[in-house]
Amino acid sequence: MSTYETNFRKSIDDPEEFWAEAAEGIDWYQKWDSVVDRSNPPFYRWFRGGELNTCYNAVDRHVESGRGDQVAIIHDSPVTGTITKITYRELQERVAGFAGALRAQGINKGDTVIIYMPMIPEAAVAMLACARIGAVHSVVFGGFAAHELAIRIDHAQPKAIIIASGAIEGKKTLAYKPLVDTAIEQSDHKPDKCIIFQRDCVTAELSNSRDVNWEDIIQDAQPADCVPVQATDPLYILYTSGTTGMPKGVMRDNGGHAVALNWSMKNIYKVKPGDVYWAASDVGWVVGHSYIIYGPLFYGCTTIIYEGKPIGTPDAGAFWRVINQHNVKVLFTAPTAFRAIKKEDPKGEFLKKYNLDGFQTLFLAGERLDPDTYHWASDLLKVPVIDHWWQTETAWAIVANPMGIEQFSVKAGSPTKPVPGYDVRILDDAGNELEPGQEGNIVIKLPLPPGTLATLWRNDERFVKSYMEAFPGYYETSDGGYMDEDGYIYVMGRIDDVINIAGHRLSTGAMEEVVSTHQDVAECAVFGTDDELKGQKPVGLIVLKAGVSRDEEEIKTELVQMVRNQIGPIACYRETAVVKRLPKTRSGKILRGTMRAIAAGKEYRMPSTIDDPVILDEITEDLKKLGYPG
Repeated sequence: MSTYETNFRKSIDDPEEFWAEAAEGIDWYQKWDSVVDRSNPPFYRWFRGGELNTCYNAVDRHVESGRGDQVAIIHDSPVTGTITKITYRELQERVAGFAGALRAQGINKGDTVIIYMPMIPEAAVAMLACARIGAVHSVVFGGFAAHELAIRIDHAQPKAIIIASGAIEGKKTLAYKPLVDTAIEQSDHKPDKCIIFQRDCVTAELSNSRDVNWEDIIQDAQPADCVPVQATDPLYILYTSGTTGMPKGVMRDNGGHAVALNWSMKNIYKVKPGDVYWAASDVGWVVGHSYIIYGPLFYGCTTIIYEGKPIGTPDAGAFWRVINQHNVKVLFTAPTAFRAIKKEDPKGEFLKKYNLDGFQTLFLAGERLDPDTYHWASDLLKVPVIDHWWQTETAWAIVANPMGIEQFSVKAGSPTKPVPGYDVRILDDAGNELEPGQEGNIVIKLPLPPGTLATLWRNDERFVKSYMEAFPGYYETSDGGYMDEDGYIYVMGRIDDVINIAGHRLSTGAMEEVVSTHQDVAECAVFGTDDELKGQKPVGLIVLKAGVSRDEEEIKTELVQMVRNQIGPIACYRETAVVKRLPKTRSGKILRGTMRAIAAGKEYRMPSTIDDPVILDEITEDLKKLGYPG
């Protein structure tokens, strides 16, 4: 058997031994009683009885092993024009000091804390300080609307909220304190403390006895030691969108999380301790938790906290500058970032200014990687471009090309094969396993590997209903796709992105793959709309590349023919709107469900994660021109 096959089979056939070996990469105060507790399915728990501390594994152990002078964090902020480097020893001092300050403010093991900060080192310090004393953190994306923050305050019931005074968004400054004050006013739960880190770009006023300054409380604080916690104790809550409008609080525990992320750094990303690893995301998202903060620090890498954008800070060469300047080995970001770069600089002229000789691999995730973007990035960078697929719920990759185990040839459109630990199956709606090439529901046979969600915070019932009920014995990913004869997985999009055209089930993701290959298209979205004759029909929205001046009707005609040629007349793809931009979440996911509602003239809830609500008005007008209600 191949190296991959040996690893994969062992992880499925003997997960206890496989993950016990992986757990040796983590420092424990006390080893576990059982590797996986199967006594209460579907609530499987990893390393029950084990004791450890997440912050110790991310920070202190590297100092104690003699690597305290290695840089742990590089804060690169083109919006403020500053670059700051923090060694592991300096990080230990900052985290221990702030953890002591939290304790002096009444925060103890088991308490919850909300963190509401932009991409600054203090966000990492706050997260690690909570982990150090056994408090449970919940990072909320900085800049979230007050109402959405209030919902999370009421659900998480934090003893304290840690915030920055503000952030820089483009050329504007966004003050956080008024947003937080409004959120606390709206919430039934009132935190005891609001701890404010004052930034140079904006000053927050302390308006009541609840408010304290970060700098003031660390002055006299006694540094806190790491507190041993149970492997099954919660580390953090991360809210992800729910179909009911009420966010789901994904709960991650300490033990399985540390084991899985530490293992993934070598086996998926193929980095070594000391390498510079950059996840260009935000600490408010799962990628930020897993691969800006915890994963790289567990493994002893240098991680980059980047306060900027792929374009506009200052230009489409921003990513190349960071890779060059800091000798980045691996970059992990979303395909939408590369589509933005491709749109602004389709020929890659900015890349010529920089030396990327040390750059090893580009990893992309967060949405499906269309073949055109894959080929563009691959041809431009001349390094492996690796698509991998995972979810907020899993915290790390479900399907990937495991570079540290065995590198497979890439098939454009596929994130490659299931990662060891994930027993991925394709089922029809009745729960029957499908043959290779047949599209169905992507599910994962239980138990899920360590590091994945243990449950939903304060809602075991919703955990079962959301993920475990539809296919007993399996985790429902809610994504559709298929597995080919070589075991490669193709993720075609959310199950609700499959449309029924005259009785034929077709994937809008497959149509997007065709549309995205057009030479003039920078990015696109295809979604289904109601049709009296056929039940549903597809509509495409496209953003053109910079500098394209051709007649738009010609482009639309070409797209119709391309879909007809590659999918067939049954796709009934006839309508395309050229738009300035696509509506997305702040993490880069395209809001197809919202566009479906607009096209149908239905009411929709403004998504809390949308990057710019004005886009929806633009899309409404564009769809009206095609004859939709809007």
